Amino acid sequence: MKSQKIVLAGGSGFLGRTLAAWFAEKGFECVVLSRFKNSCPHARIITWDGKTCAPWKHEIEGAKAVINLAGRSVNCRYHARNRQLIMDSRIDSTRVIGEAIRACTEPPEIWLNSSTATIYRHTFGAPHDENGEIGATPEAKDAFSIEVAKAWEETFQNQDVSTNTRKMLLRTAMVMGKQSGGVFPVLKRLTRLGLGGRMSHGRQFVSWIHAADFCSAIAWLIENPEPAGIFNLAAPNPLPNAEMMRILREETGTSFGFPAPAWLLEIGAFFLRTETELVIKSRRVIPARLHANGFDFQFPDFRSAVRDLLHHQPTVDL
Repeated sequence: MKSQKIVLAGGSGFLGRTLAAWFAEKGFECVVLSRFKNSCPHARIITWDGKTCAPWKHEIEGAKAVINLAGRSVNCRYHARNRQLIMDSRIDSTRVIGEAIRACTEPPEIWLNSSTATIYRHTFGAPHDENGEIGATPEAKDAFSIEVAKAWEETFQNQDVSTNTRKMLLRTAMVMGKQSGGVFPVLKRLTRLGLGGRMSHGRQFVSWIHAADFCSAIAWLIENPEPAGIFNLAAPNPLPNAEMMRILREETGTSFGFPAPAWLLEIGAFFLRTETELVIKSRRVIPARLHANGFDFQFPDFRSAVRDLLHHQPTVDL
């Protein structure tokens, strides 16, 4: 019988906990590689530093899949130290997983490495598929993010591993799930407090994906033997920020949402120790390759996703 082990590198955060819960419910053995010794109810925790090969490397021997989610959160101020941590945490973890796979007697069937949908150029025009234009835009203040994304992907592409291991890059959009650490609980709370108005001019597009579709898309890519390369993990219907916030107000029963003009966002970002790029960049991304390969979304539009997250009680909290 083939291994049913899923190794989640850097899996102690929101995405890792979400995937571990989903895969565990499906009967997979889940192992989380983490710098922290905190518990994960759906997985075994193995400590690693994300930089060097150590005993953790034996966990990927014969695994069904290795999914690298490691990377310092971008929800911070981009001063010099944080920039270095953001870059190094992605480059080092990707490099060392490549080293570990090359050392395997029985390498994993598939290696999926995180990337980001923010790699595509800021746009109000046609959406970006996997062949979309990559690059920074001064208006979006995204130069550093693009630098990180390109270096991250280049490091992954340069890892020469066994031909028995399929490699995939996951350019992931904003994942909407119930678990703490994700963006949806924050948006819901702000909306109910009357702060759910448009952000800046509200025309910037938001690319997103429901956590259930995020998990099932990854499982689908693992189980189907053909797909490889770059995949956009995003719902097929990105929408403008103003429309997104209107839907949140309507579905939460909130009559008013105080708008946040650009100058107020700058002040708020300073005090919250984050960057305005996270909300002002127009990310209009579509999952062309998922569609072409036959994947069906359970939540293709934002309203259906919000309704599910607000009102449905699944057996696993996504």
